[in-house]
Amino acid sequence: MIQTFRRFFQSKIGIFVTLAFLGVIAFAFASSDVANTGTFGGVAGGDRVAVVGDEKISAIELSQAATSAIDGLRRENPTISMPSFIEQGGLDQVLEQLIERAAIGGFAEKYGLRAGDNLVNSQIMTIPAFRGPDGNFDDDVYRQALSQQRLTDAQVRDDLGKGLLAQQILIPAAFGAGTPDKFAQQYASLLKERRQGSIGVIPSAAFVPEGDPTDKQLSAFYEETRGDYIRPERRTIRYIAFGDDAISDNIDPTDEEIAARYEADRDKYAPSESRTITQLIVPTPEAAAAIQKRVQSGTGLEAAAREAGLQTAKIGPITKAELTAQTSAAVANSVFAAARGTIAVPAASGLGSHVARIDGIERQPGKNLEQAKGEITTLLREEKRRRALGDLAASVEEQVEEGVSLSEVAEQLDLEITTTKPITGAGMVYGNAEERVADIVGPALQTAFQMEESEPQLAEVVPGQTFLVFETTDITESAAAPLTEIKDRVEVAWRLSEGSKAAKEAADRILKAVADGSSISAAMSAESVPLPQADTVNLTREQLAAQGRQVPPPLALMFSMAEGTVKKLEAPRDGGWFVVNLTDIDAGTIAKDDPIFAQTKAELSQTIGREYGEQLRAAISAELGVERNETAIEAVSKQLTGEN
Repeated sequence: MIQTFRRFFQSKIGIFVTLAFLGVIAFAFASSDVANTGTFGGVAGGDRVAVVGDEKISAIELSQAATSAIDGLRRENPTISMPSFIEQGGLDQVLEQLIERAAIGGFAEKYGLRAGDNLVNSQIMTIPAFRGPDGNFDDDVYRQALSQQRLTDAQVRDDLGKGLLAQQILIPAAFGAGTPDKFAQQYASLLKERRQGSIGVIPSAAFVPEGDPTDKQLSAFYEETRGDYIRPERRTIRYIAFGDDAISDNIDPTDEEIAARYEADRDKYAPSESRTITQLIVPTPEAAAAIQKRVQSGTGLEAAAREAGLQTAKIGPITKAELTAQTSAAVANSVFAAARGTIAVPAASGLGSHVARIDGIERQPGKNLEQAKGEITTLLREEKRRRALGDLAASVEEQVEEGVSLSEVAEQLDLEITTTKPITGAGMVYGNAEERVADIVGPALQTAFQMEESEPQLAEVVPGQTFLVFETTDITESAAAPLTEIKDRVEVAWRLSEGSKAAKEAADRILKAVADGSSISAAMSAESVPLPQADTVNLTREQLAAQGRQVPPPLALMFSMAEGTVKKLEAPRDGGWFVVNLTDIDAGTIAKDDPIFAQTKAELSQTIGREYGEQLRAAISAELGVERNETAIEAVSKQLTGEN
């Protein structure tokens, strides 16, 4: 779960992006999805989790950043919980990013770097979450988003300012990093390198103890590994859905309403004319007259434009009103007065003088009331339907806000309440990975998993068509399963863990035997329990890379070892141990004109640039000084997981 978070932080882009936007608005706004996350009252605002130079990072700030981080992760993994996030190091990752961000801000201030108001304004205007229906920045949307996040304009500006300072400092440090050809050639030639050896597997299952663990052993093992048994949060949702069927009003328009709409939209049903033109814009009336004269003498408009070093443009179909808005009334009057195939009298606009050829004329006859009646009836019926459904939804929402129960709303609308089974944030029925909640509940899931177990809420799940009234009940917080409920599972894990310890001892014996001159196969056969036969490996790095998947850890180890050595490697989840023996390395060669050489040189340059940036960040933190308050950090961790 947390690997996505870590991989992003460790990427070249991630370094800059997270430093620029991790603070109070990072995960809330970066994906155009503003979640309603509050602050935490259990940790006093005066507590500090860290001090960077002269700047203090408060417990509240860390809480907000961690909550925003997990909200962002839930877009990819809806079932991730705060306990599992913290268990896997997520809180430490967030704190480190806050510390680095504060360090860079302090460093910039110390040496006189700044991010001005205009630059910050431009950043705010580019954030998609702050755009209105027309796609442009909307101040009302901006203020509403800040209000939902309990943020101030000053906080957002401070955060963005520090992000811009980070870009000013870190990007130049990594920019233009290069790799010497000999250095790159040495690394590129590794792809041609061939390695031979053997890999033996010592499975834990071959060494599991026969007896049962004592209660004390099992309890101790459970406490050590309880993070492996964290269950996702589960909730039961009760809901009703309503749409057009719930409308009791008559939505058929009357003849009077149809006639009134016809009169209001008379221009829409009047005869219309649109034209397609090819135009050329020149600086002066004299130049336009010259072009017109050349065309009248037989030269095409396009050819005359090329002779003048200009280019024509095709426009249309376009109405006179539209052309007036784009150019001027004089140009539109001239174009709509000319006949098809002719050149309109040149006219001026703010752009210059227009020379236009009329390529096509389209005329649409108007419609009388009887002809337009069907179209208007459909339009009015849809408007009345939407209005009636919207009024009903508003009425239901008002009742909900006044404390009316879901049962009362259902009775009023004559609908049956549907109750889901306990579900996770991913919409899956808990305990059944193949069963999902009904599709209609999907759009409300995120809200359902943020709301408290209280009064119902209204959601528009299909705009203008379907509304959902829902409430959450039977909330089961994410937590490790009690040992009594998973005793069999923990016992199996304990056996594997104990087997892994014995397998490690066997791996050590095999290592020693191979180091003394034995083969892996002979050393494994000498063990008291039967083991799988060792696999022989004979591969080049190029063949390994061509497999197109993540390299298995034992192979990765073999391609990082010295020739003639033997090493052991633990398998994941107490699965056992690998013994890897590398017998031969055949060095590869590569020419400078090989595409692999250029690719390797570019990749190494990026890696060196990233290293420059990381070294600069470390040096900045060291110069300003960083102090961590482990007690306060632990308090935040407990607050977020609900332990106190």
